[in-house]
Amino acid sequence: MESTLNPHPGAIAAALAVLAVLAPAHAAERTLRLDPAASHVDFTLDATLHKAEGKIPVREGEIRFDLETGHASGRIVLDARGATTDNKGRDEKMHEQVLESARFPEIVFVPTEAHGSLDPSGAGSVSLTGTISIHGADHPFTVTAQVKTEGEKLSAAGSFMIPYVKWGMKDPSVFVLRVAKEVEVHIEAVGSL
Repeated sequence: MESTLNPHPGAIAAALAVLAVLAPAHAAERTLRLDPAASHVDFTLDATLHKAEGKIPVREGEIRFDLETGHASGRIVLDARGATTDNKGRDEKMHEQVLESARFPEIVFVPTEAHGSLDPSGAGSVSLTGTISIHGADHPFTVTAQVKTEGEKLSAAGSFMIPYVKWGMKDPSVFVLRVAKEVEVHIEAVGSL
């Protein structure tokens, strides 16, 4: 009769085999904590005879990702109320009529998938797929960034288009001034792993 205090050698081997399979998945998961002060989001909106350029502050961000399994989680939060183009009249219109930032103060990206690779030097390309919540609605979203790691520091840069009119925000075009229906966004994220 076997004692319940002494596990069967086969059970120990099975447990070690399970741990050996699970360990690489957990070891490959990394957590990126963004530095909001060092990270920035810029945008450009084409209009008749000019371009409106601006920025949106990064409030916070943490992403957990595993390029081996493709799993990602976490969130990046932008402060919609802090968006600015350094033009008072244009900014008032942007906040009151387009972003409606008093009602929708945050823009949040929640990743669910991560794909890409990093070479031995720490450089590579990574795509995050998930949901972006903006102006009170959720939209499927993918962003691809060029990534560089140096020790525990990570920097990433990427650009994408936001079809803000299609996503339910007001078109700021008026009689003579015509504005593009998509805004180009460029993100430079800096953080620690």
